[in-house]
Amino acid sequence: MARIAGVNLPNEKRVEIGLTYIFGIGPSRAAKILEKTGVSSDVRVKELTEKEVALLRREVEQEVVEGDLRRQVQSSIQRLKDINCYRGTRHKRRLPVRGQRTRSNARTWKGPRPAKAGKKR
Repeated sequence: MARIAGVNLPNEKRVEIGLTYIFGIGPSRAAKILEKTGVSSDVRVKELTEKEVALLRREVEQEVVEGDLRRQVQSSIQRLKDINCYRGTRHKRRLPVRGQRTRSNARTWKGPRPAKAGKKR
């Protein structure tokens, strides 16, 4: 089992898919990392040699991933809240931030609808 950036990559998956288990690495970034290191994307994680794992680990360390990226995102949201911009106030109120309608949707953010008396019939 390969461990890169503090994440255990699943053995049975292809390397290209396994790298996407790391927060901050999607399919396109995984493909670029494999291209830079010269590792084949068709190889399974369990078939990687120690040398290939070390190459991948070194390349992933150059990217902002996992804990550092989570902290960066959280601090960006906190900055918006602190300066009281529109997006910051939407984050504070736990409402959609990117202009979605809230009259009929946004149930994920707003939670379940409050019960109304006599609504069953």
